[in-house]
Amino acid sequence: MKTTKLSSKGQVIIPKAFRSTHHWEPGLELMVIDTGDGLLLKPKAPFAPSELSEVIGMFSGKVAAKTDAQIEAALLQDMRRKWRDSN
Repeated sequence: MKTTKLSSKGQVIIPKAFRSTHHWEPGLELMVIDTGDGLLLKPKAPFAPSELSEVIGMFSGKVAAKTDAQIEAALLQDMRRKWRDSN
């Protein structure tokens, strides 16, 4: 078990082993959640959660729709490229 101290300014140092394990870098925003018997630190999501209904149509008109044949041709081309690159 690792321990840390609370500074006079209310700051806490998270031990390096934990920061490394969770890939927490300087500047990361953390949410502080009161669990009743302690505090839980969780990385803040980079974007606010949203529902599909809120973002659907966001790019309409910006990208031309592809036909099934165009999608199939693109997938086939990609598979061929991957096969060539692996041999």
